Amino acid sequence: MDIEERINLVLKKPTEEVLTVENLRYLFEVGAPLQHYIGFEISGYIHLGTGLMAGAKIADFQKAGIKTRVFLADWHSWINDKLGGDLDVIQEVALKYFKVGMEKSIEVMGGDPKKVEFVLASEILEKGDYWQTVIDISKNVTLSRVMRSITIMGRQMGEAIDFAKLIYPMMQVADIFYQGVTIAHAGMDQRKAHVIAIEVAQKLRYHPIMHNGEKLKPVAVHHHLLLGLQEPPKWPIESEEEFKEIKAQMKMSKSKPYSAVFIHDTPEEIKQKLRKAFCPAKEVRYNPVLDWAEYIIFREEPTEFTIHRPAKFGGDVTYTTFEELKKDFAEGKLHPLDLKNAVAEYLIDLLEPIRKYFEKHPEPLELMKQVKITR
Repeated sequence: MDIEERINLVLKKPTEEVLTVENLRYLFEVGAPLQHYIGFEISGYIHLGTGLMAGAKIADFQKAGIKTRVFLADWHSWINDKLGGDLDVIQEVALKYFKVGMEKSIEVMGGDPKKVEFVLASEILEKGDYWQTVIDISKNVTLSRVMRSITIMGRQMGEAIDFAKLIYPMMQVADIFYQGVTIAHAGMDQRKAHVIAIEVAQKLRYHPIMHNGEKLKPVAVHHHLLLGLQEPPKWPIESEEEFKEIKAQMKMSKSKPYSAVFIHDTPEEIKQKLRKAFCPAKEVRYNPVLDWAEYIIFREEPTEFTIHRPAKFGGDVTYTTFEELKKDFAEGKLHPLDLKNAVAEYLIDLLEPIRKYFEKHPEPLELMKQVKITR
């Protein structure tokens, strides 16, 4: 596989942004070690925006010959008050539920979970020279920049926070350098920390990314954030600027059960959630059901996606590209309920291996029923 083919795998949906493609090409050309990582807070049930979007990109990275790693951010979750702020509970959930759920998600998206390294953050954070790296990074970042970056935690500037939360962005950057990561991967909501990592990369004294005597900048790969199924806080959305203002409120959320499908939901739960989904007729922008179709069903094109309908409503129709589907929906040739039902059936089939695993191994979900899930 040549360099351009490998780059195309990194750029493939659901990738939304690469900072930068030129640097990615350079890493391939000079033969730098290619170590990927994606970090996750341990905060509750795994939904499709986490499991399938990250799993899809991990599969792509593996095909491109890149080592893949999932970072179970237990200390970060503790700082951000997840699961009641109980570190012992966070660590138990990370290893007994989250790791298993991500392995199964990676598998259904075409990746090999056996080739993914899972690392618990505390395994490296409790080493003394990790904090040396945190201080080194902090000396190259202003306080105002850190304050702006706490939004990566789902926090707003001006919100009353404890001091530990100001350390969080610098830890997220330190995770990259301390692990020797050349390809940092996350959803679009984590880009602020990655931009800091790129900016300080060549200023660091401790744990810079080195190759042939050169300090390298990491590449940041950001995947699409799936829209939640709920109605937007404002409708209609008049412009892209308006969308940017409310985008954070529109993404899939664990705290809004009907905004998300979880990887182990039952067929009936999936059908119910899709039936209630916001999906206005002929509206193709900011439509969550179409968003899911584009980034899950039509991640690979061409593909065959058949929508079953009674003959009196046009009969079955098969689409091979998302543009064909979007065009018919925009013209009113495809009814929202038919689209919802078809997307639900697709997800039921896709998630079947995960669902069956948890039916045979109920212990992780039993554990989750006992813990306090917070935002």
